[in-house]
Amino acid sequence: MNVDAVRAYFTSLQERLVAGLEAIDGTPFKSDAWSRPGGGGGVSRVIEGGGLFERGGVNFSHVSGVQLPATASAAHAHLAGRAFEALGVSLVLHPENPHCPTAHMNVRFFAAGGEAPVWWFGGGMDLTPYYGNKDDVRHFHGCCRDALSPFGADRHARYKAWCDRYFFLKHRNEPRGAGGIFFDDLNEPDFDSCFALTRSVGDAFLGAYLPILAKRRDCAYCERERDFQAYRRGRYVEFNLVYDRGTLFGLQSGGRTESILMSLPPIVKWRYDWRPEPGSAEEQLYSEFLVARDWI
Repeated sequence: MNVDAVRAYFTSLQERLVAGLEAIDGTPFKSDAWSRPGGGGGVSRVIEGGGLFERGGVNFSHVSGVQLPATASAAHAHLAGRAFEALGVSLVLHPENPHCPTAHMNVRFFAAGGEAPVWWFGGGMDLTPYYGNKDDVRHFHGCCRDALSPFGADRHARYKAWCDRYFFLKHRNEPRGAGGIFFDDLNEPDFDSCFALTRSVGDAFLGAYLPILAKRRDCAYCERERDFQAYRRGRYVEFNLVYDRGTLFGLQSGGRTESILMSLPPIVKWRYDWRPEPGSAEEQLYSEFLVARDWI
């Protein structure tokens, strides 16, 4: 286990991600360094009101503590009470144009001390369209597959299915978006292999997402489409505040609230028992994109 190597990669990844996103947006990200009273800190890189992104953030954090929060120990009862450190890069991007999908990616590393130290990696990426395009979703899933293919022929199918299960709003009985890949508690066969897989996922994000933005950023849209985007963004908020493991871990471990909640979109709407008009583009999102399917 080499925490210094993980930190060096994560900080480098944050810089590369921000550089790529600044280039396509044309607006610089703000940098906000912070420290955590219980141990550690991080750097939030945030954009609001950009040329492309209504809000976006690429966060790095490295926090530590003397006792695991409940979110981490719930699935690992034997670790309760142990000291810990957690590192990660987390990215969420909300473009203004409703034809450009929201995207999320994170990679993370967790270690707990004690007589028998425990560590694992986690991460993934997923796409949340509002007006879906099949070629875009296929491209995104293809990049996810290519990132995992060096690590086993079955790895992509497993992590895609895991993503479909994880990013699912049980109280709505619907997926958050069009899926991607997700993995957690990765510690086999060894540290180097797990670290290599995590790096491959982090390195694949810009190639998976930026070509979609380049094709859709100039699509014309109207107020009805912005309204639907705001409605669907409500699902994003519901998932992050109710289910997301990273959000809950950050809040329970005393992380910086502003950085944790930068994942939330700036404009959101809820409606009572709304249904899309039959045959509409909005209904197409539900029938063709908010379904678990093999895109490639």
